[in-house]
Amino acid sequence: MRNLPLLKANISQAGYKPNESIISNIHFSINKGELAGMIGANGAGKSTTIKAVLGELPFVEGEIEKKEGTSYSYIPERPIYYDELTLWEHFEFVCAVEQLREENLAYAKELLKAFRLTDKIHEFPGTFSKGMQQKGMIALAMFTKPDLLIIDEPFMGLDPSSTRLLLDMLDQERARGTGILMCTHILDTAQRICDSFLIVEKGTIKSSGTLDEVLHQCGSEDGSLYSCISLEDGDDE
Repeated sequence: MRNLPLLKANISQAGYKPNESIISNIHFSINKGELAGMIGANGAGKSTTIKAVLGELPFVEGEIEKKEGTSYSYIPERPIYYDELTLWEHFEFVCAVEQLREENLAYAKELLKAFRLTDKIHEFPGTFSKGMQQKGMIALAMFTKPDLLIIDEPFMGLDPSSTRLLLDMLDQERARGTGILMCTHILDTAQRICDSFLIVEKGTIKSSGTLDEVLHQCGSEDGSLYSCISLEDGDDE
């Protein structure tokens, strides 16, 4: 039986209103164990594409297909927490809603220990630094052990030690078979760790494929992703 992608996106156009599309002709898939890097300038349409995939846009013409039974987690660019819940209560809440097992909570404790957040679990995330909030959000996404992980700028606010830890975790997730779609501006890191790339420009995918393939499609002369990025897009996505 053919191994189907975990996620397949075929978006003709999408936006907040019909006939006012922000993105168009977005076609890609994410396979088991694949880390795909979505890159582009501010305003290129990366975050809008992620919103379309997550079903957060009111107007989408096309199809977003997830393999049957696929679970997913999302790490937003800006951490989002409930004001009235402590950090640990967030894990308990997700565990109850998703009907997860005790072993997931045990794994959550491992993640929090790795991120040096154990002594903060009974405090409110609103009092945390941005870096601490980001680490808590990463742990919340990963403790569910999803089949598909969608990440928007995961390195923002992380110190070098936490960045290294996150990279190790991404390797572990891929080895487990998790498919990962990662939007990032850290191109040196993306070029080093990603299996494939989606170059987004002016609301559409300019090129896609392996590093060699996108560099060839972009006509890169210096062999880096930086030369594939247009500076002509706007500031907002």
